[in-house]
Amino acid sequence: MPGKMRQVMFGFVILVVILVSTTVDGAVSRSIMKQINEINKEGHYLGIVVPNAFEMDPLLQSPSFMADKRIPYLDFSGRRFRIGRIKNGKVIIVMTGLSMLNAGISTQLMLSLFKVKGVLHYGIAGNANPKLQIGDVTIPQYWAHTGLWNWQRYGDGPDDELALESNGDYTRKIGYLKFYDFNNVTERAEKGDNLLNSVWFQPEEIFKIDGVPEVRQHAFWIPVNSHFFSLSRSLEGIKLEGCVNSTCLPRKPIATRVKRGISANVFLDNRAYREFLNSKFNATAVDMESAAVALICLQQKIPFIAIRALSDLAGGGSSTSNEAAVFASLASQNAVTVVLKFIALLASK
Repeated sequence: MPGKMRQVMFGFVILVVILVSTTVDGAVSRSIMKQINEINKEGHYLGIVVPNAFEMDPLLQSPSFMADKRIPYLDFSGRRFRIGRIKNGKVIIVMTGLSMLNAGISTQLMLSLFKVKGVLHYGIAGNANPKLQIGDVTIPQYWAHTGLWNWQRYGDGPDDELALESNGDYTRKIGYLKFYDFNNVTERAEKGDNLLNSVWFQPEEIFKIDGVPEVRQHAFWIPVNSHFFSLSRSLEGIKLEGCVNSTCLPRKPIATRVKRGISANVFLDNRAYREFLNSKFNATAVDMESAAVALICLQQKIPFIAIRALSDLAGGGSSTSNEAAVFASLASQNAVTVVLKFIALLASK
């Protein structure tokens, strides 16, 4: 091959390698990076993180939301980040999908790609607090992930050290669930032992952005931002919907601040576990995403709050169906109503 031709071919190969290296293997392409820079030129945004489409759609369809005319959305890594304004405030909205993993990934992507000044997470949730009802909107002060366990071996009890506890990997400080306490006992059968024994709730390992890399800290109860929570007091008293077609709730739903919400990769439709979570942790809202968003924001030092509307009494109500099938749409709309009011409060301060 003539020398000149070899030089041309070599240059072509280098160009292809450069182009490929910026578009595959999870890298941010030049065109995407250009759009991200254009979006970030507009300043800092309020990040809005939503689990599912039926929870997000009422917000997108609200006249309060105005999509950006230049870059209405940016697609990256399987997520669509919608750019716009609500109540004159700049927002970026992302739908995460179900579960702790998806919520954590989506939140981290948002915080890594864009200039975000705070995160507002919202959606529907199961209710573990019998004092509240379907349709009520809760704003918990603390969130925890209750799905990280150390499952204790059969025969050991509360006074026995857990596996790897001495290494600092696990703890008995938070408490446990003993399966023996939930045996189904009849008059003719004694309450025997249970081979499942006990599970001990564990804190998450976290690595803060201002901490020493690879030096872990632990967190179980994650507080929402104190300013956001104080501001949310003004949401109590807001008017909310109480009927789905001709089916109406016993009273008008309310927005209320509560002490605690919990998350795990479990759809909770069991009365016994719901009552345990309420008595053990004083939990109200029970969902599958909020604690993941809280943990990411804690590590990244970003102000965070979650607003969750109650769609069902977890494991309660009808013996044939979960109330969420009827009231999910109402709960979603009530959540959005409170979210819009909260964003208006933020904009006015």
